[in-house]
Amino acid sequence: MAEDIVSLTKGSRYRIESMETRERTKVTKGIFRGYATIGTDDAIVVELDESHQELKGKLRLIPLHVVLAVDILEQVPGDAPKVEKHGTMYG
Repeated sequence: MAEDIVSLTKGSRYRIESMETRERTKVTKGIFRGYATIGTDDAIVVELDESHQELKGKLRLIPLHVVLAVDILEQVPGDAPKVEKHGTMYG
Protein backbone atom coordinates (compact mmCIF):
# COMPACT_ATOMS: atom_id res chain seq x y z
CA MET A 1 0.00 0.00 0.00
CA ALA A 2 1.44 3.34 -1.05
CA GLU A 3 0.21 5.17 2.08
CA ASP A 4 2.36 2.89 4.27
CA ILE A 5 5.59 4.00 2.56
CA VAL A 6 7.63 6.41 4.66
CA SER A 7 9.88 8.85 2.83
CA LEU A 8 12.01 11.79 3.90
CA THR A 9 10.15 15.05 3.27
CA LYS A 10 11.57 18.56 3.14
CA GLY A 11 10.98 20.47 6.37
CA SER A 12 10.68 17.34 8.54
CA ARG A 13 12.83 16.91 11.64
CA TYR A 14 15.00 13.81 11.87
CA ARG A 15 17.69 12.28 14.06
CA ILE A 16 20.17 10.48 11.82
CA GLU A 17 22.82 8.10 13.09
CA SER A 18 25.70 7.52 10.70
CA MET A 19 29.13 5.88 10.72
CA GLU A 20 31.92 8.21 11.79
CA THR A 21 34.58 5.52 12.19
CA ARG A 22 34.37 1.74 12.46
CA GLU A 23 34.00 2.11 16.24
CA ARG A 24 31.98 5.34 16.51
CA THR A 25 28.75 6.74 15.19
CA LYS A 26 27.76 10.37 14.64
CA VAL A 27 24.31 11.69 15.55
CA THR A 28 22.83 14.50 13.46
CA LYS A 29 19.60 16.22 14.47
CA GLY A 30 17.82 18.78 12.37
CA ILE A 31 15.57 19.63 9.46
CA PHE A 32 15.78 17.67 6.21
CA ARG A 33 16.50 20.04 3.30
CA GLY A 34 16.88 17.55 0.43
CA TYR A 35 19.56 15.55 -1.33
CA ALA A 36 22.93 16.49 -2.77
CA THR A 37 25.64 14.74 -4.73
CA ILE A 38 29.24 14.48 -3.53
CA GLY A 39 31.32 13.16 -6.42
CA THR A 40 29.47 9.97 -7.31
CA ASP A 41 27.72 9.57 -3.92
CA ASP A 42 24.25 10.80 -3.00
CA ALA A 43 23.88 12.51 0.37
CA ILE A 44 21.15 13.69 2.74
CA VAL A 45 21.22 17.45 3.49
CA VAL A 46 20.26 18.37 7.07
CA GLU A 47 20.07 21.85 8.61
CA LEU A 48 21.52 21.34 12.10
CA ASP A 49 19.37 22.20 15.12
CA GLU A 50 20.25 23.79 18.48
CA SER A 51 21.63 20.50 19.85
CA HIS A 52 24.70 21.18 17.67
CA GLN A 53 25.38 24.48 19.52
CA GLU A 54 27.56 26.81 17.43
CA LEU A 55 26.84 24.77 14.28
CA LYS A 56 23.07 25.48 14.55
CA GLY A 57 21.71 26.51 11.15
CA LYS A 58 24.65 25.06 9.20
CA LEU A 59 24.04 22.37 6.58
CA ARG A 60 25.50 18.88 6.99
CA LEU A 61 25.73 16.47 4.07
CA ILE A 62 25.61 12.82 5.09
CA PRO A 63 26.50 10.29 2.37
CA LEU A 64 23.68 7.74 2.08
CA HIS A 65 26.06 4.78 2.32
CA VAL A 66 27.05 5.71 5.92
CA VAL A 67 23.49 6.18 7.26
CA LEU A 68 22.69 3.56 9.90
CA ALA A 69 19.34 4.78 11.25
CA VAL A 70 16.81 7.59 10.78
CA ASP A 71 14.46 8.52 13.63
CA ILE A 72 11.43 10.59 12.64
CA LEU A 73 11.04 13.38 15.20
CA GLU A 74 8.47 15.46 13.31
CA GLN A 75 7.12 14.42 9.92
CA VAL A 76 5.84 17.13 7.56
CA PRO A 77 3.46 15.86 4.88
CA GLY A 78 4.64 16.25 1.33
CA ASP A 79 6.34 14.58 -1.57
CA ALA A 80 9.83 13.23 -1.15
CA PRO A 81 12.42 15.02 -3.27
CA LYS A 82 13.88 12.84 -5.99
CA VAL A 83 17.54 11.87 -6.02
CA GLU A 84 18.75 13.30 -9.30
CA LYS A 85 21.39 11.42 -11.23
CA HIS A 86 23.83 13.73 -12.96
CA GLY A 87 26.86 12.93 -15.03
CA THR A 88 30.04 12.93 -12.99
CA MET A 89 33.25 14.71 -13.76
CA TYR A 90 34.70 11.30 -14.69
CA GLY A 91 31.83 10.16 -16.83
